[in-house]
Amino acid sequence: MMPMIIDGLDPLAEVIHRDRDALLLRWRQEIRALPSARHLDVPTLNDHVPALLDELVSALKSGSNETIAEALAEGSPPAHGLQRLKDGFDLEEVVAEYNILRGCIHDLAAVHGVSLQGPPFHILNRALDRAIGTAVQTYATARALEVQQRREEYLAFVMHDLRTPLNAIALATTILDRAFRPEGHGAETPRVLNALRRNVRQLESLVTKVMEENANLETEVGVKLARRHLDLWPLVEALIHDVHPIAGTASTQLVNEIPEDLTIFADASLVRRIFQNLIANAITYTPRGTVIIGAGGIGLDGAVECRVTDGGAGIPAALVDKVFDKFESDQHNDAGWGLGLAIVKTFVEAHGGVIAVESREGHGTTFRFTLPADRA
Repeated sequence: MMPMIIDGLDPLAEVIHRDRDALLLRWRQEIRALPSARHLDVPTLNDHVPALLDELVSALKSGSNETIAEALAEGSPPAHGLQRLKDGFDLEEVVAEYNILRGCIHDLAAVHGVSLQGPPFHILNRALDRAIGTAVQTYATARALEVQQRREEYLAFVMHDLRTPLNAIALATTILDRAFRPEGHGAETPRVLNALRRNVRQLESLVTKVMEENANLETEVGVKLARRHLDLWPLVEALIHDVHPIAGTASTQLVNEIPEDLTIFADASLVRRIFQNLIANAITYTPRGTVIIGAGGIGLDGAVECRVTDGGAGIPAALVDKVFDKFESDQHNDAGWGLGLAIVKTFVEAHGGVIAVESREGHGTTFRFTLPADRA
């Protein structure tokens, strides 16, 4: 026996209301074909869709789409767009899940012999098209802001990292100037050194300007790792050689106590930047002292703990918990911590490690951070 074809709004509303759970189940089964939806639990998959179906039922019963428009304006599809960004959906998947819902409703109506001609068809499509539009707009806007903010903050991090080699070049220029000052080296040497000094100052000015323009950043940088097994001792030894002009000017001795056979599983570039910032910070606070860089295995799984210890001024107790905050400054030192220690914390945590600081004012400071083992 063929099902009776019924024209009108109420029949479709009744079918959706009565078979709501079965409709959602069918919809979830189909959207699990989307790569980003495969491993989501039921509440996360559903998100605002049950509420959207309730609004659709109300609109069909009243013969109007006003309740749908109000619901969309008050936030369920926009919130859904943000949720799907968090879930890792791309734009095509966000659109696809609404169109899959549209297809499931069409199939449900066909099974029960309910016609979708006329007003029911228009209300259904208007509701879902508006939902798609608002969800996609919110998703795209949030995604664009996220990308922009990450680029800006990463640029600020890079600008901060440039300061250490720039300082080293500036100090090397000063040393060369003194070495070549005696007569007999020709008139060209002072001109070359002066040109080098002017260009370094210009670069320092540009770096400072970029950092100041990015001082309002609030987001966390997205860090992409390129991990590999590497020897830690030569990495730190090369870094000590690079920052030697700074340390020498401050009469600070740098000691590499890392075992020569110690290997880590990490991103070499980021680990170098971690040590670079910690060592530069230690030099700042340890004039005419010693900075010791060490590391060793912890536990039985191959994890490594690294440390940078200085015998300098130490950190006041009230500031110890704030040193990893972005743009937190040391009022007693213009060099401060700035972005440096915030960068260190970001890079350590990107590896799955943790960082901590131990300090006593007047007795020096030790920074410790862990690098987890290769889990492969």
